Amino acid sequence: MNPASVDYSRYKTLAITRRGEGGAVIDLQMKAANGKLPTAGHDGHWELSEIWRDIDRDESVRVAVLRGEGMGFSGGGDLALVQDMASDFAVRTRVWKEARDLVYNVINCDKPIVSAMHGPAVGAGLVAGLLADVSIAAKSAKIVDGHTRLGVAAGDHAAICWPLLCGMAKAKYHLMLCEAVSGEEAERIGLVSLAVDDDQLLPKAYEVADRLAAGSQSAIRWTKYSLNNWYRQAGPSFDTSLALEFMGFAGPDVREGVASLRERRAPKY
Repeated sequence: MNPASVDYSRYKTLAITRRGEGGAVIDLQMKAANGKLPTAGHDGHWELSEIWRDIDRDESVRVAVLRGEGMGFSGGGDLALVQDMASDFAVRTRVWKEARDLVYNVINCDKPIVSAMHGPAVGAGLVAGLLADVSIAAKSAKIVDGHTRLGVAAGDHAAICWPLLCGMAKAKYHLMLCEAVSGEEAERIGLVSLAVDDDQLLPKAYEVADRLAAGSQSAIRWTKYSLNNWYRQAGPSFDTSLALEFMGFAGPDVREGVASLRERRAPKY
């Protein structure tokens, strides 16, 4: 395929640049539209699910680096999007498909993906951050799966990778209680590949990306493909978790979850 036919200009919530020899490393920065944290609204959620298809078919790309802008890696779903999902069946079914595609598109993307997580890492961004082939976190990063706090099941990526990465006991503890994990602790329990000092996050991510870009592309891509069969085997568990999450968006608890977040108080379920 002619790489020129891949049109990245349609992406508005991702700042996309090239680096490395021949621009083989594509840098994806999730924009902080609110000046603080990148959040996934209607457009951002779709873009984060779709970008991996374009990267997969862009022959000029060897590696992708995903990072966040501003105070953190990702701030989760925009509350307006969550409200629309709770009240509108058409929106809910569309976002369910995007959530499914996000997970499988990251897993099936031929090119290796490196994530560089700092500050809060929540929501759709965290999906790609933890499913990345090499996940790197700043030691002070705060990784949180906030689904049960919102009043819905831990869907997204949780069932497909947390038990495999850090074990079932840790997965249940952190997912059921929404207990935060620091970058340093995430490395200790195996949830991320590496944890580094905050000022070394991007240098380390780019170092890893450059090494991957310089290596045998067939060897690296086929290794990724075979290892990700562990994730594909967990597909039925993931599909179930996602269906139950989105069933929750039609229930009463999510309304209390959204209200409590808007009012900055503890939820009363």
